[in-house]
Amino acid sequence: MSPYALAQLIAPDGKRLVSLSQNESLRPPSPLAIAAAAKALAAGHLYPDPDWGELRAALSGLHGIPAEGILCGNGSMELIACLTQAFADERRAVLAPVHAYPFFRTAAQLARARFDTAPEIDGRVSVDALLQRVRPDTGIVFVANPGNPTGTRLSRDELLRLRKGLRKDILLVIDEAYGEFADHLDEPMFDLAESGDTIILRTFSKAYGLAGMRVGWGLFPGEIAEELRKVMNPNNISVAGQAAATAALADQDYMVETCRQTAVLRDGLQRRLQLAGYDVSESFTNFVLIRMGSPDTARRADEALRAEGVFLRPQGGVGLADCLRVTIGAAENINLAARLLERWAEKEKT
Repeated sequence: MSPYALAQLIAPDGKRLVSLSQNESLRPPSPLAIAAAAKALAAGHLYPDPDWGELRAALSGLHGIPAEGILCGNGSMELIACLTQAFADERRAVLAPVHAYPFFRTAAQLARARFDTAPEIDGRVSVDALLQRVRPDTGIVFVANPGNPTGTRLSRDELLRLRKGLRKDILLVIDEAYGEFADHLDEPMFDLAESGDTIILRTFSKAYGLAGMRVGWGLFPGEIAEELRKVMNPNNISVAGQAAATAALADQDYMVETCRQTAVLRDGLQRRLQLAGYDVSESFTNFVLIRMGSPDTARRADEALRAEGVFLRPQGGVGLADCLRVTIGAAENINLAARLLERWAEKEKT
């Protein structure tokens, strides 16, 4: 295995660190979440609720889904890792799009499962390619929707076509870590869990601004949830994390406003970079992916930005060495990154 690629965030001497590499929220959590977490510290001597009772009830009420089908994890990464541990091994392989979230591969390797990939078309997941790459021992198919690092998404119809084309014994895992940024399209997928062979994952790390609290969740068919609990840490989410996530759900206006502000800055950055000559696709997330033309150009541009203290995320680890990913952060930081990229583009023309 290769180590999971962590962001390198050491600014040069005399430069302010501007991290646009982690896909963190541009705003802190809701004040309700901060207050709830602080209050929960008084119970820090007690183990957390292993069944996440209040959090499950809040998720159930908000999304209109059965509480008993909800499992919560130490970030959605724990749920991904536990899924492969429970349902993949040397005899049951894992399949994902070629430019998928890299932790899918890590989780498969931890389970000693073969990790297969299917090509994408212009940075978009291809349902046909995934179905063509299914093999007799395929056990799990992972699809991030919207995708990371591409920012693109599949429609509900396409996901339904994928599910229909897969064998019933293959688990389809739809990772909606950035789902709240696309919820305005009104294409919910939670009902697919009723079929018994599909899982929907989400997280509080992105739109809710709780990346540091490590709270993820998912909707699971009953039999799948029962098996998954066998390999999960029973005290996986802290008292403060559960309290913060529950309170964040009660402040939907704050979360929706975070998504709105993110979209305004994201779309403005996209237009600005396109005018400067960059290839930037439409994004349904809190980041944009810039195609730089070649791996060497991407490397040199990244070095130039890092010299100014601005850190983007190179994408060589997912087979996109010609790309840089920009997280949507505070307006002043996005403006700085845009100015540096515009300057870089002008310099390259001369």
